[in-house]
Amino acid sequence: MSEHEVVIAGGGPTGLMLAAELKLTGVDVVIIERRANQHVDGSRARGLHSRAVEVLDQRGIAERFISEGQQHPSVGFGGVRLDISDFPTRHNYLLGLLQSKFEPILAGWVGELGVPIMRSREVTSFAQDDSGVTIEVSDGQSLQADYLVGCDGGSSLIRKIAGIDFPGLDASISYIIAEVKMDGEPEFGTRPEGGGIGKAADGESIGVVVSEKVVKQADEPSMDELREALISTYGTDSGLRIINWISRFSDATRQAASYRNGRVLLAGDAAHIHPPQGGQGLGTGIQDAVNLGWKLAQVVNKTSPESLLDSYHTERHPVGARVLQNTRAQIVLSKPDGQHVALREIMAELLGMDEPRKHIVGMLSGLDIHYDLGEGHPLLGRRMPDLDLQTADGIKRVFTLLHNAQPVLLNLSESDSFDISPWANRVQLINAKYDGAWELPVLGKVAAPQAVLIRPDGYVAWTGDLIDIELPYALEKWFGEAGALH
Repeated sequence: MSEHEVVIAGGGPTGLMLAAELKLTGVDVVIIERRANQHVDGSRARGLHSRAVEVLDQRGIAERFISEGQQHPSVGFGGVRLDISDFPTRHNYLLGLLQSKFEPILAGWVGELGVPIMRSREVTSFAQDDSGVTIEVSDGQSLQADYLVGCDGGSSLIRKIAGIDFPGLDASISYIIAEVKMDGEPEFGTRPEGGGIGKAADGESIGVVVSEKVVKQADEPSMDELREALISTYGTDSGLRIINWISRFSDATRQAASYRNGRVLLAGDAAHIHPPQGGQGLGTGIQDAVNLGWKLAQVVNKTSPESLLDSYHTERHPVGARVLQNTRAQIVLSKPDGQHVALREIMAELLGMDEPRKHIVGMLSGLDIHYDLGEGHPLLGRRMPDLDLQTADGIKRVFTLLHNAQPVLLNLSESDSFDISPWANRVQLINAKYDGAWELPVLGKVAAPQAVLIRPDGYVAWTGDLIDIELPYALEKWFGEAGALH
């Protein structure tokens, strides 16, 4: 029987990102992935919002993805385009990048870190007890792990075996999405029901999204079903003759009642499914992974108690619920009948105003995420801005300090009175200066703190000054007892 500290079921974007986060902190992690390679058809995610790009920037790999994508200065909400170019972030754009490109790039980084991937295999069953999880694999192997994380998609076997409920709404509409070749000239453009036809990325094929008159659940529609949907919507199939790839999605929305059951955790689509409107799925899964990774690593490394894992559900479940809520709203806004057209026009007027626009863009982009860490400075529980800091070693960006997934105590005052040595093997103390204004997305300018404790996921766990009696308690809460071994 093979032993690992963490086994991840599923090697898509969420599983890959989680594996990288764990490997950066020295955790023995392995991925079990049913695909023989990292091939993804074009029917998956098509881009990344600002916060997801920031997360990649925090690990020093954002440029790998940016160089392969296209930057768009606006995001869409229910058919309304909203400008993001004035948001206070280095990545004030939507990065257009197909998952078929994104995933291999991410897998390349994971490979560089040395994470093993057991390909062409699946988890078939598992059992957990107080000492760990015994996992059965489709090739007959048994693995023993401290923890198992299900990143195995919306129909997650891990979630089902763990007995975690998946409440939500069934589909009320389904769509076929495909890349095809046609003999005729189709009617290019979007349609009010959320579909449309346009040129595919290769410049030769045609991308199609078309709604179906009868809601269907199967993942893989046939050519005849696509032809039927095209004729129903456009009056013709435009000489459909070849399908490069094809898939189906719906407006079903569901969320796991708990992201954890003992030593089994869920992330990404295994924890939440929702319509693709707004393009938030890929980024939400990646941020699940980055929130969970450092917490799970600290528990595995015995620097933090197992109770730290409870904060994963506490923080990420509300974020997932909000994504489900706004995608449901976008489905309603995109309905083609006259009443919903009127609603969409009113919403477009409202979103033309600065404050509503910023509110919705902050939500879609993930830049306004606020974990409830109690009362205090506006930064508390929010992502740390990527400031250009003046340090003894020259100008350094905040995000470069997070490349190794290690927390940072950033001292911006003249004081050097705090003794970091009890946590020195886990927390970096950086003395720096910053003379510019502090600005947060949606909130605007805020008062500059004297010191900030930044978690590995880039969120602020504490603000104050170095003589604050709460600082040691914050360090212990998030990063373990003083002097604990890493």
